[in-house]
Amino acid sequence: MSTPYPFTAIVGQDDLRLGLLLNAVSPAVGGVLVRGEKGTAKSTAVRALAALMPEVRVVPGCRFSCAPDAPDPACPDGPHPSGTGVARPARTVELPVGASEDRLVGALDIERALAEGVKSFEPGLLADAHRGILYVDEVNLLHDHLVDLLLDAAAMGASYVEREGVSVRHAARFLLVGTMNPEEGELRPQLLDRFGLTVEVAASRDTELRVEVVRRRLAYDDDPAGFAARWADEEAALRERITAARALLPEVRLGDRALRQIAATCAAFEVDGMRADIVMARTATALAAWAGRTDVLAEDVRQAALLALPHRRRRNPFDAPGLDEDKLDDTLEENGGGDDDPEPDGPGGGGRPPRGDGPDTPPEPGAGADDTPGAAGDGPSEPAPSLPGQGGEQAPARAGEPFRTKALSVPGLGEGAAGRRSRARSAQGRTTGDRRPRGGLTALHLAATVRAAAPHQRARGRSGPGLVVRRDDLRQAVREGREGNLVLFVVDASGSMAARQRMGAVKGAALSLLLDAYQRRDKVGLIAFRGRGAELVLPPTSSVDAAAARLELLATGGRSPVAAGLLKAHEVLRVERLRDPSRRPLLVVLTDGRATGGPEPLALAARAARLHAAAGTASVVVDCEAGPVRLGLAGVLANELGGTAVTLDELRADTVAGLVKDVTNTLRRAA
Repeated sequence: MSTPYPFTAIVGQDDLRLGLLLNAVSPAVGGVLVRGEKGTAKSTAVRALAALMPEVRVVPGCRFSCAPDAPDPACPDGPHPSGTGVARPARTVELPVGASEDRLVGALDIERALAEGVKSFEPGLLADAHRGILYVDEVNLLHDHLVDLLLDAAAMGASYVEREGVSVRHAARFLLVGTMNPEEGELRPQLLDRFGLTVEVAASRDTELRVEVVRRRLAYDDDPAGFAARWADEEAALRERITAARALLPEVRLGDRALRQIAATCAAFEVDGMRADIVMARTATALAAWAGRTDVLAEDVRQAALLALPHRRRRNPFDAPGLDEDKLDDTLEENGGGDDDPEPDGPGGGGRPPRGDGPDTPPEPGAGADDTPGAAGDGPSEPAPSLPGQGGEQAPARAGEPFRTKALSVPGLGEGAAGRRSRARSAQGRTTGDRRPRGGLTALHLAATVRAAAPHQRARGRSGPGLVVRRDDLRQAVREGREGNLVLFVVDASGSMAARQRMGAVKGAALSLLLDAYQRRDKVGLIAFRGRGAELVLPPTSSVDAAAARLELLATGGRSPVAAGLLKAHEVLRVERLRDPSRRPLLVVLTDGRATGGPEPLALAARAARLHAAAGTASVVVDCEAGPVRLGLAGVLANELGGTAVTLDELRADTVAGLVKDVTNTLRRAA
């Protein structure tokens, strides 16, 4: 086994370290979501924490890590006799992004359950993680139904597996840690709320800190074991502090004043529901225990708010997480602020781990074994995207107010990733038929299985009440649900679109469609064309936040090379079909159709459009033409694409439903 990077050797990232340590002290806090750019020691810190977790005592031979002094009465391996058990290190279990539901929660042997009535259960990762750490890297890329199962288990402390009336339950209490890069897509607000704490991480801009990160990283790479040995004393001291804080936790008193401050803070920041209040209370208690105190102070409540509230205040996917600290201080002061609080009396004073190299204070944390510092998010604002041959550039227009749209969908039945847009065969949804299983059986179609087995009962010598079922009799349920699509926006940024009011309306329409894409779990991409060419402003991604930011910065000016935009879209979709053949695309073109770039621009645009029609790409043209004289060129372009056109006014009037029917009917006629 490779030597992990020491937790105490990390440089910087105080909030990341604090969030992890508080969950180590009190798993009831509910886990931590670590958000940040690539290369900021997210994975390193999580893996390093495992070495600090106290050992656990387990029942020998129990696959579910039952505690010998309090075994789970419903344990599938039980009942367990009383005993002292054996000690082992706490486990860190990693959940891969591509894991199946059976791998996460475990699987029942349906054949034995039907034929013998035996609950033969193979434990999953939730059982392995019981009383340890469950780590999900890139949790925002995990399928929604797996995230639901994961967070339900974390909230209830148990995992349930039910298949056709046969159920198994086992304990599943673990420290849940998720990491994510927001550029690759956000979690739904409902799922964000299920994480107890969240921390934002970014690479330091301090030269000396960055030098120290590199120095320690190189030393670790040269001699991992020797490097870890140099930090052994600090690791042991921190491990002892975690154990001491755990022992002190039941004695910590959460007074009425602290409770009033917690409730007032959650109310002041208009946080939905009551989960935030409960998480703040548990976090403030853990902070006091970490500081060696038995009373919760105002500073504990303040720090708990900074960790537990930012991700719960997002009202739409384009809102950045954050908290107004001046408002927080005012709220705490109005509700009995800490002017008469006693002086902190524990090691390190307040809840935040102090800096230094003493025996019970971890030194500055920082980058580790598999992450390197990346770009921070606090530098100058991103420049507007530049396009080939741009001319007469105007400053970006502000997007108009977004509005709610009705669903656009791709016709037919797909097999893409789970989402909420178009019809698809999926593991979740209503049952529409059955088939023989390919590989392991994941969703039994009971009636079809019985029908397949029934004619053979006499030949198989059935003599009792049980049904004699063979592997060949099993039938997999075929289900229909919804998939997410790739919505590729192609935006005309030419001079003919440059009027500020007009471009603002176009951006508002695009922003509305982006919001719809977020809610339907789509991937999105953005192409802009003007001047003499087109540019892929944002490659296909799950981050609609990034798409909205790029759209806001988009400048206008120059000619209108429609053909270049469509050819760029054709190339992007060709590559994406190779990468993910099951994800079907939807092309959304926002233009007035006035092609002016290159020789015979209208003819070139028509030929480029026919490439998409030949590929069967579902498409919509949003006609942005304005003024008393209308040429109707966007409608001509839509016909060449094999799609349909809708004006901005029609889009704003919630007529997208009729548009979807037109797209569907057009493609069906073409087929």
